[in-house]
Amino acid sequence: MDPQSFKTYSATPSDIDRDWYVVDATNRIVGRLSSRIAHVLRGKHKPMYTPHMDTGDHVIVVNAEKARFTGRKEQQKPYFEYSGYPGGDHFQTPEEVRENKPEYIVEQAVEGMLPSGPLGRDMFKKLRVYAGPEHPHEAQQPDPLETA
Repeated sequence: MDPQSFKTYSATPSDIDRDWYVVDATNRIVGRLSSRIAHVLRGKHKPMYTPHMDTGDHVIVVNAEKARFTGRKEQQKPYFEYSGYPGGDHFQTPEEVRENKPEYIVEQAVEGMLPSGPLGRDMFKKLRVYAGPEHPHEAQQPDPLETA
């Protein structure tokens, strides 16, 4: 065979075709669910995956308040926020976070699995998380995402 025929494929912005997926987080383990979502947001499920391009799809997560942790993480896992001022560090458990903003649990888990920097921030913008079963993206006709 001719060595010229063994060219590595690299996606370009015109090659990217984004799909929409919806995931029901009811009774799903947060880490395993977030891992699958991050995989789709990065585009690693596509044969055209290119590490330096955002080739991923949009993901909608519903019922985020019903996602669960294993073991005693619900009472012991710390969520850390810092206001920027001395003494402005705040720690909360998932129980406390779930009362005020249940979407935050899934968002933080997925964000931690994406690359740092501008590329990761662009990928994260394609994630939409909702606490309840309703979402305003019916016009995009999202397909259900297969998660194990």
